[in-house]
Amino acid sequence: MTPNDVITDVRVLIQDTKVTYRYSDTVLVAFVNQTIRRMVMLRPDLFTTVTDINTTQDVCEQSLPSTAVRLVEIFRVKNGTSIEEVDRDLFDRVYPQWTTDASATPTKYIRHPRNPRAYFLYPRPTAGIQLVAEYVVTPPTYTGGQTIAELPNAYFPVLVDGVVYLAESIDNEHVTSGRAKLFLESFVQSLGVDLQSRVVTDTESGGIGTPTRSAT
Repeated sequence: MTPNDVITDVRVLIQDTKVTYRYSDTVLVAFVNQTIRRMVMLRPDLFTTVTDINTTQDVCEQSLPSTAVRLVEIFRVKNGTSIEEVDRDLFDRVYPQWTTDASATPTKYIRHPRNPRAYFLYPRPTAGIQLVAEYVVTPPTYTGGQTIAELPNAYFPVLVDGVVYLAESIDNEHVTSGRAKLFLESFVQSLGVDLQSRVVTDTESGGIGTPTRSAT
């Protein structure tokens, strides 16, 4: 799936298939990239990566790479043990001196309450510590013929709806008629329906039946 594939379907829906086009390929490729970035905000789970990240020596507060949107989870020290997530308020109450302990291999991490790209490590890491973490990544700016690697082909119609909305939202006729809003609603609803299906299927039962509590 490439932006050019999306644009081919978009031109049919917006009735812009004859040269000279009302919307150039350059404009529509930009709309594809805008739509993908909207999808990052609505469905960040579609844009996650699990990779090694470096840490800053002797510092409690750490930052994700510049390409990251927000932290999902830290799993473990690379080639080492797992790292436990702890609550900042509870940790402060139970062990208030945690920020002053000597540097060592981290065993715990804490999410930053106001910065989704930052986190804290305890104890502070020594030199050369790497972590295995999952975070939401900022997608690249795609060219027309470039494969959109982050998204499966199943999201092709969702991208088409999002691009049609952007194209028709700058056309007063389609804004007034409600056509632009129709495609926006389809775009948002498709992403929401997919998210709800994950709630049902991504369980131990695999969506077969409804988990019940045993009687006590």
